[in-house]
Amino acid sequence: MNTRVSATEPAIELIKTLKAQHGDVIFHQSGGCCDGSAPMLFPRHEFPLGGQDVKLGEIGGVPFYMSKSQFTYWEHTHLTIDIVKGNGGMFSLERPTGFRFLTRSRLYSDEEFAALPPIEYAE
Repeated sequence: MNTRVSATEPAIELIKTLKAQHGDVIFHQSGGCCDGSAPMLFPRHEFPLGGQDVKLGEIGGVPFYMSKSQFTYWEHTHLTIDIVKGNGGMFSLERPTGFRFLTRSRLYSDEEFAALPPIEYAE
């Protein structure tokens, strides 16, 4: 089945490390401002989700969300979460590791887009 979001192996390894340190975590693709548009990892209990958040899937056992308004621009793209050297988002859990999460994207083919599962909204 096609997915809306995936992660590279180095990103999965960093996610595992951060989950071991912080427990239950959640990704949210930020919509801009200070950190631009970046995948941010938060402790689950510190990030409230609402009806305007769309769940794109899970990577490394961690749910991945973005705002509904941002999704309207990105719905035709597959997102791959990777890591690169550098400082992560100011509030994202990877900041002290020397790496940051990065979103890479590519457009779906018409066939891939037609085969995608429906999106889920946060409650």
